[in-house]
Amino acid sequence: MIGALLSFSVMAVSIRRLAGTLSIMEILALRSALGLVIIFGTLMLRPKLRHDINLQQFRLHLLRNALHFLGQFLWSNSLLLLPLATVFALEFTMPGWTMLLAVLLLGERMTRSRFGAVVLGLVGVLVIMRPGIETFRPASLLVLGAALAYAASLVATKKLTATQSTMAIVFWMNLIQLPMGLAGSDPFFVMKLGAHDILPIIGIGIAGTSAHFCLANAFRSGDASVVVPLDFLRIPLIAFVGWWLYGETIDGIVFLGAGIIIIGVLWNLRAETRRG
Repeated sequence: MIGALLSFSVMAVSIRRLAGTLSIMEILALRSALGLVIIFGTLMLRPKLRHDINLQQFRLHLLRNALHFLGQFLWSNSLLLLPLATVFALEFTMPGWTMLLAVLLLGERMTRSRFGAVVLGLVGVLVIMRPGIETFRPASLLVLGAALAYAASLVATKKLTATQSTMAIVFWMNLIQLPMGLAGSDPFFVMKLGAHDILPIIGIGIAGTSAHFCLANAFRSGDASVVVPLDFLRIPLIAFVGWWLYGETIDGIVFLGAGIIIIGVLWNLRAETRRG
């Protein structure tokens, strides 16, 4: 989980740094290309994993990655417009969106704790966004849209895991999303990069892969009741990074709203653990 927390923070800072040179579409294309390099290197070292990659469920892979790419595009743009802590706090509405979509699309049951988590999530969002002429930030809607797109992609991922390995899902993610990013990029955008971009390039390449790897292995190695609360440390960590690197004010209202969202998620998590 420490690896996942650091990876998400490095990815956010790398995107901000590269945005001075590349467009968001070019950054996403670069991330997918670097991801493929890492995956092909892994397949060379472990040839048996190649058998996991096939064309089964390709249409679902395509849908999942279209949604995920949209989420990445909105999230990356929000990093340039909002304080990092606000972006990460609003992103925690994703569990609520996922529960709603699972009920609508997968026929899962809406329990009292799940409903409560959704309601508290909405309350937390209102606290963070502070609707009003002077305090409302339209860019906050980008994060909510990204969370919804990520939630929809998670529902698709859940269906894929029934027949597809993690390697297959990650492989198709990078291969499908690469042309999506290239479609909105300068064909020679790599020529814009200089020696001063080496660190953020390494950051987005490694962190973009290690974040998913670390998080998946954390859930595999530990109980969800332990892993999920640790994930909430992303908010104070990124708030510190924003203050340290960009002089962003640590906003107590953002932490209050994030706390309300977290209470809802933990309530549902505890109820689900008891039912399990």
